[in-house]
Amino acid sequence: VQLQASGGGLVQGGGSLRLSCAASGLSLSRYVMGWFRQAPGKEREFVTAISRSGGSTSYADSVKGRFTISRDNAKNTVYLQMNSLKPEDTAVYYCAADGSSWLESSRQGVRSYDYWGQGTLVTVSS
Repeated sequence: VQLQASGGGLVQGGGSLRLSCAASGLSLSRYVMGWFRQAPGKEREFVTAISRSGGSTSYADSVKGRFTISRDNAKNTVYLQMNSLKPEDTAVYYCAADGSSWLESSRQGVRSYDYWGQGTLVTVSS
């Protein structure tokens, strides 16, 4: 089982990036998917999550209106579109898979997730 996050990089403030999370060894359609991030010296924090069908989403207040999570179950891939990036968005971004249902999932909690990707670094310059 592997989750491969990609798409990170260096971007100027106000710019955009699109992260991808591709899975192998598991069918993402069976999982609630989340994105978390961890800045240097800080704890890993919830960014966003999406239900198995894609019909429900949840966002941290800090990214609402700027970030959009989506999924393509046919491609076994989840995406995170990040717009209007700010220097405080600088972090390693991780995708994760939670085998619970949307209602059961404590989707903002790290411990709710069963599988994690390796992370991709996003650096936003001021």
